[in-house]
Amino acid sequence: MMEMEFDKPKKERAVLVGLRCHSFGMDENADEETLAELAALVETAGAETVAMTLQTRPAPDARTFIGEGKAQEVKELAEANEADLIIFDNELSPSQMRVLEEMTDKTVLDRSALILDIFAQRARTGEGKLQVELAQYQYILPRLAGLGHAMSRLGGGIGTRGPGESKLESDRRHIRRRIDKLREDLEQVRQVRAVQRRQRKKTELPLVAIVGYTNAGKSTLLNLLTDAGIEANDRLFDTLDPTTRKKRISDTQEILLSDTVGFIRKLPHHLVSAFKATLEELAYADLLLHVVDVSDPNWEIHAATVDKVIEQLGAQEIPRVMVYNKADKCDELPAARDGVLFSAKTGEGTEALLAAIEKALGRGKHEMHLCIPYSDGAALDVLHREGQVKSIEYGEAGTLVTVIVDDKLCGQMQKYWVEEA
Repeated sequence: MMEMEFDKPKKERAVLVGLRCHSFGMDENADEETLAELAALVETAGAETVAMTLQTRPAPDARTFIGEGKAQEVKELAEANEADLIIFDNELSPSQMRVLEEMTDKTVLDRSALILDIFAQRARTGEGKLQVELAQYQYILPRLAGLGHAMSRLGGGIGTRGPGESKLESDRRHIRRRIDKLREDLEQVRQVRAVQRRQRKKTELPLVAIVGYTNAGKSTLLNLLTDAGIEANDRLFDTLDPTTRKKRISDTQEILLSDTVGFIRKLPHHLVSAFKATLEELAYADLLLHVVDVSDPNWEIHAATVDKVIEQLGAQEIPRVMVYNKADKCDELPAARDGVLFSAKTGEGTEALLAAIEKALGRGKHEMHLCIPYSDGAALDVLHREGQVKSIEYGEAGTLVTVIVDDKLCGQMQKYWVEEA
């Protein structure tokens, strides 16, 4: 019987280009490290990097961004490596993108478009898809006149996922109407989340949000602590939709542990804005677990990036515990004075992490047995509102309550304390 071989889909091949300028800020410049990260993003998107080049200029060229000579060099580099894509680590204007496509006869994308493409692949829930679509339209709207070659491509590939060709060719008014509708839908999502937060407050379970640079090991940590069963792969932006699970961290403390989307350097501002419905959960958390991959030589830069996004979201005042993850892969470990050395892969440091969470939530927890006189209903209300009531019985002298309280409430309720029956 004759065997038939079927060719696997051919991976798109990409040449990466970065520009370093004295006039750029830190978030705008490209360097060897950001190009390496861009290559990891390309791999996540399903393509392969075949060459990369870095240009240094006093200022970007208004027409070609990297200069006529360098643009010609990039064209020859792409042709020599049979590349389909030219991807810039910096953000391009619509006119620059159009000029470069005409000069190179290749599809030209920038870092923002690549990240949006990955997010389009990763979104699973209805909410995630709404947020990605909003971010894509916000990116596309000012570029309608400039997305020449990329908009005309057929057959899929990086940069074509998302709203679809027919929608992209619609006029600006249609896209603006769609943006307004997406914002309305996401506002409803935010209102639902607000209701969920109020219900959560009634249960008195503190929310601990896991934050960190993409691929720092947040999902692996959540799986280890809660058996959440989230797929955790070694690639950027593998988790897009948040997951929340209950976790008992001690005899007297139970928490809600929530995973979040990973952050990255040069994360497009409109993407942070579109994901506000998800990310604003951070601002309502009782504690942040900031997970860093200490096996990465750039972990301090990554940690600073996460701090910046936390500040953008107005969550900088929330207490946090630093979790120095992947400690099992390090020869030299940082001093963990302000955090916990941990390995989500092996479980090493789990007890220390749970103890650090309980301490940060504070407020050492105490189980008390109280008898509240029937004439003092206000004290009972305070216990329901600020404590974790485990049981209630009604006796001759008053209401018998078993409750878990913090240090402050423990002091206030000492006068009602009774021996356990």
